[in-house]
Amino acid sequence: MEISAALVKKLRDDTDAPVMECKRALQKAADELGNGPVEEKLLARSKEILREAGKVAAGKRAGRTVGHGTVALACSDDGKTSAAVLLQCETDFVSANDDFRAMAQRFAGFFLDEEPGENPETQTLDGRPISGHIEDAVLKMRENIQLGGAKRVSTGGVIGNYLHHDKSKAALVALECESVDEAVQDLAKQLAMQVVAFAPDYINRDQVESDRVSKEKELQKQRAIKEGKPADIAEKIAEGRVNKEFFQQVVLLDQAWFADQKKKARDVVEETAKAAGCEIRVTRIVRLGAGQPGVDSSV
Repeated sequence: MEISAALVKKLRDDTDAPVMECKRALQKAADELGNGPVEEKLLARSKEILREAGKVAAGKRAGRTVGHGTVALACSDDGKTSAAVLLQCETDFVSANDDFRAMAQRFAGFFLDEEPGENPETQTLDGRPISGHIEDAVLKMRENIQLGGAKRVSTGGVIGNYLHHDKSKAALVALECESVDEAVQDLAKQLAMQVVAFAPDYINRDQVESDRVSKEKELQKQRAIKEGKPADIAEKIAEGRVNKEFFQQVVLLDQAWFADQKKKARDVVEETAKAAGCEIRVTRIVRLGAGQPGVDSSV
């Protein structure tokens, strides 16, 4: 059966697959169906063939490093629910591709209404699992593409959202506050900027695992000993460094404020709470970034 250009165009418009892939799929479908199949059946089978090819392509590329990507955010009108999606790929060329970014945004909009769960790729979007849509993208863009993370945050207070200018990283910060005014909303956004800029792992010190603190103290003790300090003095130095350096690095509220290094993030939260006339609690932080470990911490 001769495959017309119009039929190839129709399949390409429906699937976004490359022209030659569409032509091969149509020819294979025609050979399978035989006896001049009707166009509807031919297109349906061709789409199945392309999906199968997408799964094979995804499997072949699955081991390739995905060091680039894009983050997309979606937010509810009332500011109380937000979703973030990290879509990863191999190159910065694909990460800046409009179709790639549009797919990430589509996923974010979907997860604004649906909980991602433990395995978000299995969630069904437009009748197909998320993984199926990714397989289609792999076939089209010829790179390993992976869903690096999907998060949904909801609160009774307000959520701050911040997406870095190159869309490679973003953060969500949930605040609980009885009175949400413009200053509280601005604080939430600034805290999200803080999370992107300084990448804390925790909201407050109580969350830091005792094993991690112990390891850090031992590391700092050995560092002091190598600097020539006696063991007993090294112990005290280690304690001080953990309090002054380690916690200020990994704990959001202990970090120096990005806009005023003389203040801590905790100071800015307390100042805003005093002006608002109510307590403000940071209850969850989420950070997603291409080629970087993600963070999801809640109290």
